[in-house]
Amino acid sequence: MIKITLPDGSVREYNAGTTAMDVALSISEGLARNVLGAKINGKPEDALLPITTDVTLQLLTWNDLEGKAMMWHSSAHLMAEALETLYPGVKFGIGPALENGYYYDVDFGDYKLTPDDFSKIETKMLELARLGNAYVRKPTTKADAIAYFTAKGDEYKLELLNELQDGSITLYTQGNFTDLCRGPHIPSTSHIKAVKITALSGAFWRGDDSRKQLTRIYGITFPKDKELKEYLVLLEEAKARDHRKLGKELELFTFSEKVGMGLPLWLPKGAALRERLINFLQKAQVKAGYEQVVTPHIGNKQLYITSGHYEKYGKDSFQPISTPTEGEEFFLKPMNCPHHCEIYKYKPRSYRDLPIRLAEFGTVYRYEQSGELHGLTRVRGFTQDDAHLFVRPDQVKEEFIKVIDLVLYVFNALGFENYTAQISLRDKENRSKYIGTDENWTKAENAIIEAAAEKGLTTVIEYGEAAFYGPKLDFMVRDAIGRSWQLGTIQVDYNLPERFELEYTGADNLKHRPVMIHRAPFGSLERFVAVLIEHCAGKFPLWLAPEQCVVLPISEKYNDYAQQVIEELKENDVRAILDDRNEKIGKKIREAEMNKTPYLIVVGESEMNDKKITVRKQGQGDEANSQLMTVSELKNSIFELINNQLNNKQ
Repeated sequence: MIKITLPDGSVREYNAGTTAMDVALSISEGLARNVLGAKINGKPEDALLPITTDVTLQLLTWNDLEGKAMMWHSSAHLMAEALETLYPGVKFGIGPALENGYYYDVDFGDYKLTPDDFSKIETKMLELARLGNAYVRKPTTKADAIAYFTAKGDEYKLELLNELQDGSITLYTQGNFTDLCRGPHIPSTSHIKAVKITALSGAFWRGDDSRKQLTRIYGITFPKDKELKEYLVLLEEAKARDHRKLGKELELFTFSEKVGMGLPLWLPKGAALRERLINFLQKAQVKAGYEQVVTPHIGNKQLYITSGHYEKYGKDSFQPISTPTEGEEFFLKPMNCPHHCEIYKYKPRSYRDLPIRLAEFGTVYRYEQSGELHGLTRVRGFTQDDAHLFVRPDQVKEEFIKVIDLVLYVFNALGFENYTAQISLRDKENRSKYIGTDENWTKAENAIIEAAAEKGLTTVIEYGEAAFYGPKLDFMVRDAIGRSWQLGTIQVDYNLPERFELEYTGADNLKHRPVMIHRAPFGSLERFVAVLIEHCAGKFPLWLAPEQCVVLPISEKYNDYAQQVIEELKENDVRAILDDRNEKIGKKIREAEMNKTPYLIVVGESEMNDKKITVRKQGQGDEANSQLMTVSELKNSIFELINNQLNNKQ
C-alpha cells in the first residue's frame, strides 16, 4: 500500500500502481470526468501515470493553470494530427502551450497555408477529438525513436532527439499521430469540445535566421463551446485595445524601415508621455535615496565578458563594433548593470556608505529575431528604468522590501490592481545555466522568499526562471481584460560583485563583498507603455494623459475667449489644446471623445459673458453630465484627482 496526501491534508491509502485518475474516481465520478492531469510531489504528470511510492497529489482540472496548459499542449498534438491528415508529408518542429492556447511550428513543404484554411483545420480537429482517442505515453530508446522519425522523414524531430539522453525519451500517441514529447497530456481527446485557429506567422527553426523559416500556427481550445464564444468576444476587445493601433491613432509612436525594424520613434505626444513617466519615477527614487547616473550606449567587449553577458547573450547582441585599433571591439549596450559596477568601483567604499543606490533610464539593445518583434512589447532598442543597489549582506532583506514598496507605488498610481509576485528560482536539475556558488544562490533565494512573505504578497514559485546571475521576484500583472504581463522585476545578485571584484571596507577594517540588487519597476519604458495603453484602452490616468483638456468653441465668434481659457489653464500647469476648426460642435465633441481627452470644455456666448466654462468628462455622454464652472474650479478639481491617483485614493 502507498499513502497519498491530498491538498486538504487528508491522507488516503491505495495499492501501489494506482493512478491519479483512480484517486479521482474514488472521490467521485463527477470529479474524475473533469480531471485533466495531476501534480505529483509538485510536478505536473499524466492522470494515468502509475504511482508507486508515497506522494502528495493535486488533481488538475480546467480551473487550474496547469490543467489548461495540459489541455492546450495536447491540443497542439491534435492539431498536428489534423494537419498530417490534411497535408500528408508535413514535418513538425515544436508545439508548446502558451498562456492562452498553443502553437506548432510546421514545415509545409510545397503546401501554402492561408487563413482561408483555418475552418478546414478546425473541422478536422473536432472530428478527431470526437473519437475520444487516449493520449498514450510510451518510454522508448533513443535508437528506436531515431528509427521511427528517420522512417517518417522528419529531420526536425531527429535534431531534437540528438540532444536527448537515452533513457529520458518518451513518445505520445493519440489516434494516428505519434510525437516526441515529455508530456504530460490530458487523458483523451474527448475533453476538447471547441477549437479555434487564431493566427499564422513565420518562425525560423530554433530561432536561427540562418535556418529554414517554418509556419507557426496558433490556436486555442476549450472544454465548452460557450467558453470559446466568450474568448472570441475578449479577442475582439483585445484588438480594439491593441497598442499598435491606438499608438498610431493617438500619435504616440511610429516605426520606420529606414531607421530599422524594432527601433521605435517616439512622436511628440508619446515623448511627452514617456518623460512624465520618467519624471514620476525619478521623483519617487529621489525620495527613496537613489542617485541618478548616465552611462554610454556602448561598452568594450571585455566589460561584457567579465559580467558574463557575452557568454550568455552574445548571440542575441548586435554584431561587435570594430575600431581602428587592432583587436579592439565594442558592443551596443545589452545591459546597464556592468556599467554601474564600474561606477561603484571608481573609488574606495566604506560600510558606512552602503547602501548605494544608482539609478539610470538607460537605453539597451538586443538583436531580437524579426519574427519575434511586436510593436513596443518586443523591440531591439529599449529604455530600462534600471537601478542597482549595492548593499551589505545584513541590508539585503530591508532594501528588497523597500524596492517592493516602490514597485507597488508605481502599480497603484497607474491602476494596476491585479498582480501576482512570481518568485523565479534556479532550475532544480540543470545548474549549468547559472553562475555563482550554491551558497550564494541559497542566501539570495531565501532573502527573496522572506521579503515577499513579510510584505504579504500573493506569490507563486517558478523553478528555472531565474536570471543567470541570481533569483528574482517578477511581478505578473493582469490587465483590464484579464491578460497577464510580466512588468516589474527585482533581483538579488551575489555574483556580479564577485566577477567585478567589488569591495567595501567593513567595521573590522577588512575588505568585504557587497550584494547587488537589480530592480526595474517599469521593466522597459517601451513595453510598459504598450501594456498601459492596452490596459486603459488609451484612456490614460489624468496625470499622465498627453492632453488633459480640449477647449471647443461653439463657433468662430468665441475663439478669442477659448484662447483666453487655454492660456489660463496652461498658466496653472494644465495641459490643454484648442480645437478652433470651423466645424459643428457635435463633430468636435465626437472627435475629442475618440481621442480620449479626459475633459471636454465647451465655450459659447453664455460662458463668455459669465467668464465660465462648460465641462464634460470623456466617456460620460450627453449634456446632462456637463458642469458649469470657472477655470480655477476645474484646475482645483484636476489637481485633487491627480493627487488621489498618485496616492491611490481614488
